[in-house]
Amino acid sequence: MRCAPRPNKLENDAGEKHAPAFFYAKGVDVYVTELRSLGVIKTLRGNMTRIYTIRQLTKEFSVTARTLRFYEDEKLIAPTRRGQTRLYSIRDRARIILILRGRRLGFSLKDIREVLDMYDSKDGEHAQMVHTRKKFEERIHVLERQKLDIDQALRQLRDGVRDIDAALEGKPPTPWTQFFERELVPATAQVKN
Repeated sequence: MRCAPRPNKLENDAGEKHAPAFFYAKGVDVYVTELRSLGVIKTLRGNMTRIYTIRQLTKEFSVTARTLRFYEDEKLIAPTRRGQTRLYSIRDRARIILILRGRRLGFSLKDIREVLDMYDSKDGEHAQMVHTRKKFEERIHVLERQKLDIDQALRQLRDGVRDIDAALEGKPPTPWTQFFERELVPATAQVKN
């Protein structure tokens, strides 16, 4: 439900004019306008400030409110508060996107925190790219090792199904020791490559 429109321009104590904020949560628009007039919130592109509620972000990213509170407890995001209500900025939303992307790629929260901290530093762009590249290479190496393990497990399972099918047809089953010996040689050769 959208809040009722406000006047086009508001004036703070210093006489500066700015556009009011419009948000979906009841009372949040008044609070944000108040924060902007105090200089707590700076506008982007002149007149655009966006604040998100926890409900909006949980719906957008398909995560639970508990997940967002956990990221807040871990100091990965820092929403402002109005009483008990958490108000998330565009910065918080961007950080949530990076956190969720990092989690999907299998990065730990420690690694994600390091990347997020790079955004906040003065030399962030270059240092972040170098650090992120290093982390990506490490993750690629881990995933390649996991892929080899998965490929080996799939081969073993398929061989097991073939052996079971052969046994059901009355053929003698492969002894378990031979079954695993068949896989040890190819897997070791692949890891060395």
